[in-house]
Amino acid sequence: MSEAPEVNPAPAKAQEVHPLDALTGGAFSAPTSGERSSRIREWLAGNPAESQLQEVFKELSVRDKGAARPVRERLDELKRAKGQEVIAAEWAEKAQALLSASRLNIADAMAWQRDAAKAGAPLSREPLSVLKVQLADRVKVIEDLQHRVQVQREAAVLLAQRIEVLSTKPWRDAHAVLEGLRGDVQAWQDQAQGLTGDGAWASVDARFPPMLDASRAQLLVVWEAFQVAIAQALAASEDAAAQLPTVPVWADELRVARGLPTEASEAAAASAAAAKPARVARPAVPPELRNKASNIVRQALERLEKETAEGHGKGSAGAASALRAVLKDHGKLIDAALEHQVHTALVAAGELEGWQRWSADQVREALVGRAEALLNRPEGQALGGRKMQETLRALRDQWKQTDQGGAPNHALWKRFDEACNEAHKVVEVWLEKIKTDAAEHKAQRLALIEELKAWAAAHAASTDWKAINRALYQFSDRWRDAGHLGEKAFAEIQPLWKEAIAAAAAPLEAAQKASLAVRHAMIEEAKALGAAASLRVDAVKALQQRWQAEAQAVPLDRKHEQKLWDTFRKPIDEAFNRKSAEREKASAALSERDKVVLDAAKALEAANASGDAQKIRAAMAALDAALRGQAQAQQAVAAAVAAEGAEAAPAAEAPVVAAAEGDAAEGTAEQAPAEEAPKPAPAPRKVVAVRGDDRPGMKKAEPAPAGRPGRPGERRDGGRDGARGPRDDARGGPRFDRGDRGDRGDRGDRGAPREDRGPRLGDTAFRAQREALEHAQLALRKLAAQAHGEALTQLLGAWEQRDPAQLPGTQELGGRVSPAVRGAWSQAIGAAPKGDAATALLRLEMAAEVPTPAEHINARRTLQLQLLTRRNDPSPQQTWGQDAATVLASASDPATARRLQNALKALLR
Repeated sequence: MSEAPEVNPAPAKAQEVHPLDALTGGAFSAPTSGERSSRIREWLAGNPAESQLQEVFKELSVRDKGAARPVRERLDELKRAKGQEVIAAEWAEKAQALLSASRLNIADAMAWQRDAAKAGAPLSREPLSVLKVQLADRVKVIEDLQHRVQVQREAAVLLAQRIEVLSTKPWRDAHAVLEGLRGDVQAWQDQAQGLTGDGAWASVDARFPPMLDASRAQLLVVWEAFQVAIAQALAASEDAAAQLPTVPVWADELRVARGLPTEASEAAAASAAAAKPARVARPAVPPELRNKASNIVRQALERLEKETAEGHGKGSAGAASALRAVLKDHGKLIDAALEHQVHTALVAAGELEGWQRWSADQVREALVGRAEALLNRPEGQALGGRKMQETLRALRDQWKQTDQGGAPNHALWKRFDEACNEAHKVVEVWLEKIKTDAAEHKAQRLALIEELKAWAAAHAASTDWKAINRALYQFSDRWRDAGHLGEKAFAEIQPLWKEAIAAAAAPLEAAQKASLAVRHAMIEEAKALGAAASLRVDAVKALQQRWQAEAQAVPLDRKHEQKLWDTFRKPIDEAFNRKSAEREKASAALSERDKVVLDAAKALEAANASGDAQKIRAAMAALDAALRGQAQAQQAVAAAVAAEGAEAAPAAEAPVVAAAEGDAAEGTAEQAPAEEAPKPAPAPRKVVAVRGDDRPGMKKAEPAPAGRPGRPGERRDGGRDGARGPRDDARGGPRFDRGDRGDRGDRGDRGAPREDRGPRLGDTAFRAQREALEHAQLALRKLAAQAHGEALTQLLGAWEQRDPAQLPGTQELGGRVSPAVRGAWSQAIGAAPKGDAATALLRLEMAAEVPTPAEHINARRTLQLQLLTRRNDPSPQQTWGQDAATVLASASDPATARRLQNALKALLR
């Protein structure tokens, strides 16, 4: 048997070496996880770089997470150390700012340490540890200074008390210690001066400097008064005629030395000399006082008995307390019977208080029902989170108040508490939603801050200040509408927003500052122009244009810009006002025509107050005549006639006659020419210099043409009914024969002459006549409405009484009712009631376009459909008079009368 050939086994493939294996000491080629972890720890003991740590963690976390945990912890530690370095630098900068400030607030220094600890700053390491010690030392110095101020204050009080005690001893003892006391006062002043000169005095709390100043002022006042009194006592001891000191003890001592009585002995002698008044017998209590006390007690007793009878627990307790108070004041003045009634009522009220426990349980059961009903509300009426929170708080407060007034009920409390806890879950969900919304709002605000910073960097070189201002306002609006945040979160994020918005608005604020300087310079120019003797209008216009250009280029705050504009306008307006005042001085006095118009306006106001329509219309006609100048012209004619005599009378009246003839002949201008009457020659008149006003009605000897030319809408040439005269031919002749058109300047020959309005009125007269006319028109409208209502009431009364005599006349009913219609109404009222007025009432309501009662709506719609099919029948607007007669012919009832009144109220208007 042959042997099989020996096969050599293939060598095993060599394991590939990881690139980081040499760096980590063979951690990647370690066979087990424990050995791999030990090699990683040995490698970490050598403090490798962060980039190496990240690379090793990236590769190792895929193979062995347990071995990669130390690497991740080292990376987290390095990241935390970096964050702490940034935080430490930030808080160190804040501490340096506090230390370098001239005035250090103790609260700010303490807040720095508290906020730094909250932010996670390493206060135990430098430089924060050194800065913390420096701040603590600075605070300690300030507190020591404040303590010394308080000590100085107490020392000043003790010195003042020492001086006061010396004023009660002999003046020689006080004089003996004067020098020592002077040294103490001077030492106190030196110490106080040393406190104010200390370098940390500016950081002392604001209440300590006034305290030290008040102590110094009080001590100096007492010390100066003491010195003056000592000097007076010393002078009075040497000279008997000298003035005594103001200190009573020292003055009495000097009086005894001079042999004079003291003030105390003089006062005792005067009091002993006065006779003692005799004891007055105690008067008896008058009956009026007893009756008054009895009435007061009876009133309180009746109130208590009423509350007890009605079963009011709280009311009876209050009434009982009030009765006890009244009895305490007037109990000695009442009789025994009333006192017995009072005690009986108080006992009954005490028995009623036993029912308060039952009433308290009733209140508790009601509260339990309300608490259990919070979650059993109908669909769509569930309470929101905030409303539920407020309701639960109110229910618990009411339960506490109930427990205070009576004994507790634990069973009801358990039900109430379980119901409140179940309902509070809604509040918890709402609070969780608020937290989520707050996080979203905070993220939105942080994104808005970043957007603002990017916008500021992009528009740093822009000079479109209006667009920048508008954009900043838009950012502010978005910040305001970014959603609600809690107070703590808002306090953290608000400084970041202020810093960003301040940086973005810095260029605009610089431009506004420069614009303010320019505007103040223009204000000074305006003041110079306004103060000048002659006002230069061109310079004022140019200055105003410059102001407008500056205002359009650089926007300011609206209120500030308005104030600047008012300041700029003020001197110019004052200059123009001075100019206007000078102009108005010449025309300050009222003209004769203004006085006439004012008198007529006052007469019209008086007529308006009287409420008489005839008087009002007469006063309006008088005011219209005064406005046209007729009254003034007539007065002028009368004066001219009186001055010139009988010879000048025809001449004065000739213009009026001529004017009347001219108006009469104007309509027949195309007919045969009328023969002109020969005019008498005017008598010679004296030449009088008058104002050259040749308008109609303004000549002194010519009254204004009376009456108005016609109603609005009438033809000026007499209308179609006037005699215009025949044309020369059918379509030709003079109508198209334009002839010579050279005389086109006289435009006044077209038709009737225009209405003469007279000279221009002054402002006072114009306003007076306008207001008087407005008031007169309003009064006439009110009187017309009143008369319309009275006529309608009389019509309904005549219908109800079936009396045609009570029916108002055609004039009272108005122009809408013709005599024929009124006659038909009178016959309908005079006859016996007949017929049905339902259809006629519906037609009246349709004609008047007034609403129909709900129960007759279907009938009205049916009638409208019927009228649509009767196209040739007259509409309700045309036959409302006959429909009203049909209604009046029927029987009267309140509902029908009300519907008829509503319809006629609109139709007769």
